[in-house]
Amino acid sequence: MKLVFAAAEADPFIKTGGLGEVVGSLSAYLHKKGVDVRVIIPRYGMIPEDFQKQFKHLAHFNVRVAWRQQYCGLEEMIYQGVHYYFIDNEYYFVRPRVYGEFDEAERFAFFSRAVLESLMHIPGFKPDIIHCHDWHTALIPLMLKKFYDREPLHYPLKTIFTIHNLKYQGIFSKEVLSDILGLGMEYFAEDTLEFHGAVNFMKAALLYADRITTVSPTYAEEIKNPYFGEKLDGLLRKRSEFLRGILNGIDYEVYDPLKEPDQVMPNSNFPHAKETKKKHLQSIMGLPVRGDRAVLGMVSRFVDQKGIDLLLHVLEEVLELDVQLVILGTGEQRYEEMLRYFIAKYPEKLALKLEFSDKLAHEIYGGADMFLMPSRFEPCGISQMIAMRFGTVPIVRETGGLKDTVMNYNELTGSGNGFSFVNYNAHELLFAVQRAVRIYYANKSVWESIRQNALTSDFSWDRSANAYIEIYESLL
Repeated sequence: MKLVFAAAEADPFIKTGGLGEVVGSLSAYLHKKGVDVRVIIPRYGMIPEDFQKQFKHLAHFNVRVAWRQQYCGLEEMIYQGVHYYFIDNEYYFVRPRVYGEFDEAERFAFFSRAVLESLMHIPGFKPDIIHCHDWHTALIPLMLKKFYDREPLHYPLKTIFTIHNLKYQGIFSKEVLSDILGLGMEYFAEDTLEFHGAVNFMKAALLYADRITTVSPTYAEEIKNPYFGEKLDGLLRKRSEFLRGILNGIDYEVYDPLKEPDQVMPNSNFPHAKETKKKHLQSIMGLPVRGDRAVLGMVSRFVDQKGIDLLLHVLEEVLELDVQLVILGTGEQRYEEMLRYFIAKYPEKLALKLEFSDKLAHEIYGGADMFLMPSRFEPCGISQMIAMRFGTVPIVRETGGLKDTVMNYNELTGSGNGFSFVNYNAHELLFAVQRAVRIYYANKSVWESIRQNALTSDFSWDRSANAYIEIYESLL
């Protein structure tokens, strides 16, 4: 089986969030399972120089962007056994950021077609399947059928498209249809790419891919309903026979408590180890160093999807508890300003870092007692899995992958690896936090049992990778 991953990002070369992490870790795990998987991403200028020095130039050629011919270089690097290919065009990809540019439609239309062109320049490799990730590569299934149906290398190819977050679809003005995609107005119709007067890239993949997956079983069901469906629920219901939810995993070698710098857990005296990590976290965040104080952690973008508005609504009540709260992230200015207000009011209970730091995120996963994820929706979520890997008990809303991974603690049976609430309601979040804090202080043996349930939950890629292999094999 020969497989190509096409994606806008892949760890460790470039990562802005869960997409890059999943592409990097899933491809590595599939390689270990014996799959010949290759990964194609843009060659961004911000890829670390240490990697770029190792890139080998394979070829250069032109790529059509409607009526234009654009230069494309193809470079290769083997990382941990996986062949990575980099689409090189300085105009499109040497930018100060990965996303949010004025010409997103053109950049990723070029990338999608460049992926298909590059397959003719990889020596000795003829893929069976292209696995496309998120809207940036959603044009590939359509382009494959429209522009490459007579190419011997391309016409046997099958395509899989994974929705990592349905909210981000790649919606652009209808002018891109002819001026960038090189398609006629027959593709501006309800049963093709037209979407409320615009052109929708993700819709192309939902129509033309052979299989569709998303990143958790619950999210696969949710997006067939209007509330979560982002106006594509009708099409997803229509193609539900080809839609499957497969839970993301995490790389247990990357997130290994025993390999963390200065990490001392898990060991035979886990509570002591956790307290040591907690004190270190309190110290670096400028909070009073109190090993007996419950510490809540949050690592998040500050956008409405992540439930930051719920937390802010009840933050006063949360901080009135005998807790400290550590928050890491960036986002909308209104949320950042409100958090600054609370820091000024509760300087010994609330610590905030307005940045994204992998190192500090790891400190929070390892040092906090509880981890907050009150998301309005969450296709999968990785942070709650990482937190449990470090013995940090999650408090989440029951949606998407959070529902699939966090089992609410049951006092009658002793089962459960965290705490959850059902409705998108600030006081339900508050009650879940209050319940967790109460148990933390009232019964250490019960709390240790919940923490052990979290520690022993299995979120490795093993089961999920097998599910993807099953889909790949069904297409051969």
